[in-house]
Amino acid sequence: MTGSDEDPRVAGLRTAVSRLRRELAAHPAEFPDRAIAEDELAALAAMAAHGVPEVPRLRRSLLLIAGAIGSMSALSGGLSEVRRAVDVFGRPPRGRG
Repeated sequence: MTGSDEDPRVAGLRTAVSRLRRELAAHPAEFPDRAIAEDELAALAAMAAHGVPEVPRLRRSLLLIAGAIGSMSALSGGLSEVRRAVDVFGRPPRGRG
């Protein structure tokens, strides 16, 4: 998918993830879970590059990222943008049964 046939949700996710990755790379502080945040942002970027991602996987990555950088106020804007981008994909289906 390229251009006008691209899912706008995927484009929004890609943009939000890219922004947060740049902000995290520029953030001078080292913190214990930085590698987790970087790995999950890379996973989200890969999912967005391959079409519409699976909602449960998106939400898992978002939770890991939020847990890793949630207390970093300098990154809160970018994290909120990623959260909104994930939310547009909807909620994962409930368990079967």
